[in-house]
Amino acid sequence: MDLYEYQAKYLFDEHGVPVVPGEVCTSAQLAEEIARKIGTTVVVKAQVKTGGRGKAGGVKLADGPAQAHEHAEAILGMDIKGHTVHKVLVTEAAEIAEEYYVSFLLDRANRAFLAMASVEGGVEIEEVAATNPEALAKIRVDALEGVDRAKADEIVAAARFPQDVADQVAEVLVTLWDVLVKEDATLVEVNPLIKTPDGRIIALDGKVTLDGNADYRHASHIDMVDEQASDPIELRAKELDLNYVKLDGEVGIIGNGAGLVMSTLDVVAYAGERHGDVRPANFLDIGGGASADVMANGLDIVLNDPSVKAVFVNVFGGITACDAVANGIVGALTMLAERGEAVTKPIVCRIDGNNAEEGRRILDEAEHEVIELVGTMDEAADRVAQLAARN
Repeated sequence: MDLYEYQAKYLFDEHGVPVVPGEVCTSAQLAEEIARKIGTTVVVKAQVKTGGRGKAGGVKLADGPAQAHEHAEAILGMDIKGHTVHKVLVTEAAEIAEEYYVSFLLDRANRAFLAMASVEGGVEIEEVAATNPEALAKIRVDALEGVDRAKADEIVAAARFPQDVADQVAEVLVTLWDVLVKEDATLVEVNPLIKTPDGRIIALDGKVTLDGNADYRHASHIDMVDEQASDPIELRAKELDLNYVKLDGEVGIIGNGAGLVMSTLDVVAYAGERHGDVRPANFLDIGGGASADVMANGLDIVLNDPSVKAVFVNVFGGITACDAVANGIVGALTMLAERGEAVTKPIVCRIDGNNAEEGRRILDEAEHEVIELVGTMDEAADRVAQLAARN
């Protein structure tokens, strides 16, 4: 889960990373009140999960409460790269002498973490990496060893931070690592990390991505979910404990196992090129135990997506045999019918593996008019793409 800036800075403050005080609000009137409470020049900042806010006019200085009201009124409701602004952060303006960049992120390819740091902050770090790669230090961080003061000093030296701020930046790096570990984050980024005219180091902006697999360890993280900006289908799938991701397409995908579902997305996308550029509408992994209840919930989620025109159920029987999966599919359709949710969209099924013949017999004998059984994965992908295009 990606956090808004104000949420990231809240976590920073909780762990001792120096930040500028401020409050988030949803109206121009509240922005005015916060600015009055702060009592100095403030910055009104759009809260959206994308970059380029400043260039889009989503970050403005305000000399007082009245101007804060004016700026908040202009920013709220603004569209920034497809993201609507529902909240603004009103924060004390900070004087900037220099801008830096620091981050920690999960480096999956190398099974470690990566520290990145640069004395050229305040701009898109991709631009620095492309135009002046020597200015961006990249240091591997062992997951078990972590970042102590010695490792932080190594990062600071590699990025060539000025000597007068080296100690402070190193302390911030140690604390940011603490944020990453204790909050189970996969990304912690500060851009810019600023030096003020009086020599203080402050995290002026922040970006944090939390690992959803660790939500069970962090009851407070649920409060950071922005239901207003989240897809309602994804929220409902989460309530049903389904591993679901909404995509922009027309073919609903249900499979058992993340690897199989990923492969299914690929073959459907490839087949869809031959049928009017039909694409997968979702990722949905129902896991190994494809019971009637689980399958019913999965079908319910996928079929209630208005963009879905046809569904591909792709199952490989392993621990759960194919006859159990087939009974789950038949039972799911019965359960949905009993709920008053008659299924009319075509469902293409491909089942293989443990007890596949019995599973196919069960689906054949059920004689559901919406179910079409296809032998191979490629053939099934082509058929479901054809049906989606037709519908």
